[in-house]
Order: sequence, then C-alpha cells, then structure tokens
Amino acid sequence: MAKEKIDTKNLNDNLKRLAEITEWFDNQEEIDIEEGLKKVKEAVGLIKASKERLKTIENEFKEIKKEIDIEEEKKEEEEEDEDEANPKDIPF
Repeated sequence: MAKEKIDTKNLNDNLKRLAEITEWFDNQEEIDIEEGLKKVKEAVGLIKASKERLKTIENEFKEIKKEIDIEEEKKEEEEEDEDEANPKDIPF
C-alpha cells in the first residue's frame, strides 16, 4: 500500500477521510491487525494535519478581526475629530 499524502490545506477532506476510517472500524466483524494499524497511523496523521489547519484558520480569523477593529477605531476617531471641529458647537 502506497503511503497517502495528507492534505494539510483541506480540512473537509481530512474530516471525511477520518469518518471513512471510523466507519471501516465500525463495519469490521474481525479486524485485521495490520490493516487496522495502517488505518490508525493514517488517522493520527489526519488529526495532526487537521489541528494544524484549525490553528491556521483561527489565526486568520484573529487577523481579520484585528483589521476590522483597527478600521472601526479609525472611523470612531474621525467622527470624534469631526464633532470637535464643528463650529456650531462653539459658544459665542
């Protein structure tokens, strides 16, 4: 059996493959130890790759949130500056 390359980019594919491995174990009346070991090793690789991908996705979301927060702060500062510069508010 050729060693399959684990895709660290596609979380959905990894999760589907993990489900297939789980189903394989569930459907076995008598588990072939050698084949079971191969499946377990593959599953471990898939789990590690999925964890890495989830961490990357989490970091991407944090970066997006940070960018949004910065944009909102700039907008609020601009609005405050506009309010301070409004001549109608200056008492004479």
